[in-house]
Amino acid sequence: MKLLAKACVARLWVMLLFSGLSMVSVSAVSFAVSIGQRYQGGIVFYVDESRQHGLVAATRDLPGAYDWQGAKDAGERFVDGGFSDWYLPGKWELNELYKHKSVVGGFAVLTYWSSTEDGAGYAWAQDFGDGFQGQFVKTSADRVRAVRAF
Repeated sequence: MKLLAKACVARLWVMLLFSGLSMVSVSAVSFAVSIGQRYQGGIVFYVDESRQHGLVAATRDLPGAYDWQGAKDAGERFVDGGFSDWYLPGKWELNELYKHKSVVGGFAVLTYWSSTEDGAGYAWAQDFGDGFQGQFVKTSADRVRAVRAF
């Protein structure tokens, strides 16, 4: 009788262990995101290998054009979709955004600022018409699309 009870307890323990493991794998899959998906206040334009972390772009440009410092400030003040941790993308992030501009949508065929500086008077920006990325004078008036990490 004791042997039968031990076997039942052991079987129950194994069943609980496997059901717990299957819940972990199901929950990890259910949180995977993909490029182009609306997620956490924006549209996903970059996803890491885990498919659970990446970057989203705001669904629209900030209105108007900004010099570089104004662009940084506007990106950091931006609040949308219940999130207040938006920022001006770095050079690499801006290029990823350019690569997926058709999925994100709403871009003007103009130049967008990055937060990456290049000396005292220059910062990196990217033309969303032809993809050119280069150093622009910080006093230039260019567009802003805020991003945030998830």
